[in-house]
Amino acid sequence: MDAVQKADSGHPGTPMALAPLAYVLWTRHLRYNPADPNWLNRDRFVLSAGHASMLLYSVLHLTGYDLTLDDLKQFRQWESKTPGHPELGHTPGVETTTGPLGQGIGNSVGMAVAEAHMGAVFNRDQKIIDHHVYFIASDGDMMEGVSHESASFAGHVKLGKLIGFYDDNHITIEGDTALTFSDDTGARFEAYGWHVQHVADVNDLAALNLAIDAAKAETSKPSLIVVRSHIGYGSPNKHDTAEAHGSALGVDEIALTKKALGYPSLEPFYVAPEALRYWREAGKQRAKLQDEWKKTYAAYTAANQALAKELERRLRGDLPDGWEEAIPVFTAKDGNVASRAASGVVINAIGKKIPELMGGSADLASSTNTIIKGEPSFSAESYAGRNFHFGIREHGMGSIMNGMSLFGGIIPYGATFLIFSDYMRPPVRLASIMDRHVIYVYTHDSIGLGEDGPTHQPIEQLSALRAIPHFTLIRPADASETAEAWRAALKHKGPVALVLTRQKLPFIDRSKYGPAGGLARGAYVLADAPGGAPQVVLMSSGSEVSLILAAQDKLAADGIRARAVSMPSHELFARQDQAYRDSVLPKGVKRIAIEAAHPMSWYRWVGDDGVIIGLERFGASAPAPTIYEHLGITSARVVETAKQLVGKK
Repeated sequence: MDAVQKADSGHPGTPMALAPLAYVLWTRHLRYNPADPNWLNRDRFVLSAGHASMLLYSVLHLTGYDLTLDDLKQFRQWESKTPGHPELGHTPGVETTTGPLGQGIGNSVGMAVAEAHMGAVFNRDQKIIDHHVYFIASDGDMMEGVSHESASFAGHVKLGKLIGFYDDNHITIEGDTALTFSDDTGARFEAYGWHVQHVADVNDLAALNLAIDAAKAETSKPSLIVVRSHIGYGSPNKHDTAEAHGSALGVDEIALTKKALGYPSLEPFYVAPEALRYWREAGKQRAKLQDEWKKTYAAYTAANQALAKELERRLRGDLPDGWEEAIPVFTAKDGNVASRAASGVVINAIGKKIPELMGGSADLASSTNTIIKGEPSFSAESYAGRNFHFGIREHGMGSIMNGMSLFGGIIPYGATFLIFSDYMRPPVRLASIMDRHVIYVYTHDSIGLGEDGPTHQPIEQLSALRAIPHFTLIRPADASETAEAWRAALKHKGPVALVLTRQKLPFIDRSKYGPAGGLARGAYVLADAPGGAPQVVLMSSGSEVSLILAAQDKLAADGIRARAVSMPSHELFARQDQAYRDSVLPKGVKRIAIEAAHPMSWYRWVGDDGVIIGLERFGASAPAPTIYEHLGITSARVVETAKQLVGKK
């Protein structure tokens, strides 16, 4: 109450309601060590209802994490350790960034997936990876679609170490949930294959304790404990009201609440010494679990030296020696290859060398070429499997991938058509905020997919994804660039999207054109102007690079010197120094960019005097060559535009 009041911003009601749950969980059940928040076999706790952040910050402070009372007084202030919603990296003990409702549930599923997988791969006689993942979800979490997708997946693969609490307080911002929500949430989760229990009163500590024990005892299903609570509990005038949800209670109401609860002081931020002693002792007792685990790990290391070394490598994030030598080299003998097909070849080559690379698609593996051949699928029967079948659940897939990456030791990839990246934009954005090493394989990347028509042909998606801070998008021009794109994606530690074609792309002869290794710098000179300094620069990405190469030849025949630049990644190019960028895009030389997509993301690179040939309309249903011709994405249009720019008709 006091932190929200001091900030004059925040959500006091849910932390007040769930204090008993936090008390039971953190003093009796959770495996954690405040002095070592990141030890491997700790339980993971995710506050999916991230607006209730003061609940988490309070127990972190009370149990002895590096979070002081002064930090709590800086709630929601600039660069404080207590931001408005929990943020990974800001606060010790926060496992993931939450706030957008439903995401924490998906992250928890991903963490439980990782626990199951890593345990199956590395555990031997000693179970060094053997813990639970807990989450707290609100009514809003349960309404958001990502919770349905993630919970369905979790039930299907029987994640028995996953335990969730549904805070059934009947209140959202607009008022009573009866306005819009009459689901039987418990029955829904039972239908997903979850073990469901109900606790009628969150203040019944014994019932909470028994329910958590029963959830831990159920190992063949994930568990949901539906807990009835009262938002703003103890507040004489705001108990069970929407007013307690998203704004400070007010100084007078806080005083009345403290009196009603029998709290020993009205002083803001007063923590009763006997309470603090109890919580700190609980923190010390829970920390002893790590001491016991260290003995187990020592025995494990002695018995499994090579395996322990491999685990430590993966947890450090180091890639195995020799993996780059496995990247295939494409030659003219391979002919014209769709970049999605080339990507599949690369995945299977490097997958043999990088065991932490694991993933799949949203029911599109045959189209996205993302199966690692010869590897089992991740399932309730085979948690060691590396091939994932996420089902038609793009949103859930993205959120689960984030949870997998947060665990450590796994590089997850997930695939769908580029148009359906819209379905997973929230977890992509959160991956960028958290700087997670996840790889998105987006295929069918343009009007080039043809007959499926405008509903399936992405137009604005490239620009929209490129606009996300800390996100890297790579759209390779041929099979060789696709191989280099995977190299770059694996070396880069943040989120990366590989954007790939359905249609075959012409082979680019690297004995004649610039080496594909230039992709690592985002853009490079693919073919310099013949006969002197360029009069115009032609640039593109992906399938349209072949158009600028054809245009360059036609312009040369007309005596116009054009430089062809492949720009597979705007973000990688932007990270280069100015001298390199000027060497690729020389100042004073007019530029043309062409891409079968919305032009917005190219304006930075063409400059005020340049021209972008793109699309500001949706696609059409027809064979790909017909669409390209009718929409003007052609080498002839590049030639015509270049002649106009250099003043030669």
